[in-house]
Amino acid sequence: MAIFGSIIKSLIDIKDTFTSENNPVEEQLEVLSILLDKAKNTAFGKHYDFAGILESEDIPKAFAETVPYFDYNKLNEQWWSKYHEGEENVTWPGKPPYFALSSGTTGKASKKIPVTQDMVNAIRAAGIKQVSALSHFDLPPDFFEKEIMMLGSSTDLVKEDDHEEGEISGISASNIPGWFQGYYKPGVDIAKIDDWDERVTAIAENAKNWDIGALSGIPSWMELMLKKVIEYHKVDNIHEIWPNLQVYASGGVAFEPYEKSFNALLGKPVEVIDTYLASEGFLAYQNRPGTHAMKLITDNGIYFEFVPFKAEYINEDGSITDNAPVITIADVKKDEEYVLLISTVSGAWRYLIGDTIKFEDVEAQEIRITGRTKFFLNVVGSQLSVNKMNDAVQELEKEYDIKIPEFVVAAKRFEEDNEYYHYWYLGTEDSADNEKLAHSLDEALKEANKNYSVARSKALHGVKVKTISPNLFHEWNAKNKKMGGQVKMEKVMNEEKFKEWENFIAEQNP
Repeated sequence: MAIFGSIIKSLIDIKDTFTSENNPVEEQLEVLSILLDKAKNTAFGKHYDFAGILESEDIPKAFAETVPYFDYNKLNEQWWSKYHEGEENVTWPGKPPYFALSSGTTGKASKKIPVTQDMVNAIRAAGIKQVSALSHFDLPPDFFEKEIMMLGSSTDLVKEDDHEEGEISGISASNIPGWFQGYYKPGVDIAKIDDWDERVTAIAENAKNWDIGALSGIPSWMELMLKKVIEYHKVDNIHEIWPNLQVYASGGVAFEPYEKSFNALLGKPVEVIDTYLASEGFLAYQNRPGTHAMKLITDNGIYFEFVPFKAEYINEDGSITDNAPVITIADVKKDEEYVLLISTVSGAWRYLIGDTIKFEDVEAQEIRITGRTKFFLNVVGSQLSVNKMNDAVQELEKEYDIKIPEFVVAAKRFEEDNEYYHYWYLGTEDSADNEKLAHSLDEALKEANKNYSVARSKALHGVKVKTISPNLFHEWNAKNKKMGGQVKMEKVMNEEKFKEWENFIAEQNP
């Protein structure tokens, strides 16, 4: 009998029993007040008069009216860069011990996002919330004795002057509490390997020595790792190596586009649990089975604001206009898409994280990530968000019985007729007719989005599709950024970036 597992499961059940119902509006007001109070004597806090905001009758309103929106470039150029010049107390008290490197989904240069000790503590607290939520899932006691494969970035952080740098998954893993080390795989030594291929090879070589019960990581890289383990041991599916695998904690991107190809690597179904850990913080986790929605964490060092996701509020570069309206969690509505703004214990203020979300359950604060502001394709009025694209691609998978884990699209003007087309590259290892795929994709988007349908009758002349190997998407990432960890593939490109992409594809397929 799994005695230790039974004890852990009982403790989780007890903790959940004594967890009171939360009031997200009150929690968010308290979080904002704590953030403002703690940062009121920083350079940022003095500049925007946090002390005065705290004295106002409506703190959220005063905060929104006083502090402007910031994207990474603006906040870094005006404030965070001062940390690298030796200053302290810039946007948060003291100096951050870590900077999270994030290339996001666009650009080669890594962003350097401050990670304070307060944020490390908040991420750990969010992780405990997620573990506690497992009491809502039908998992046997022996599951809690199995090992957890956390496929993140290297934990071998780079020392830079008075701080360390690495991706957020590496920073988080390097701060794992001692009691958890026995459960954590691939273990400290392998996790420090910076080269993705070397790290995955080491995982494959050691895979049979581990009793993995859960996986955690971004779907695209998790798939590559599982394929490598399966190939190395010459088996048909991952359950032949890890028979007790029962849970996959996905994160960072919507899981649905990868669902079909991921399930093909399994010998039996697993419980897929979504999480929302970004370089800027741990924002949400799946709290119950039967949904892909995640519970927003409203009491743990992050204050949320929401901008309606509408074309008139989105600039071409994915930023939001200065006059874009903002609402608090008290006024969000079900199934409406919002651009997410966060203020955090790492000194991010009204920060455009770049993600779009929608609430599936307002009362339970359950959200879904629907896309990225930079993935909003509106060159000719089509107003396509990435969730509509994901839905359409899933329709293709069903209609043609194929797997399409990756895609990229751009609005491209063709010289032959001087007309705009949406040009799609679909990553699949299955055979399919490009013209039929283009027609079905076009019809699915017309049905799902009236603005797209209008655009197709006017400025958008047609749809073109080219199928390529999914591996080319990973090789593109390797060339432009790096492999593994937090790296995500961009779904929408502008014409200039799309030329680079097509040149790259042509070089791989001369």
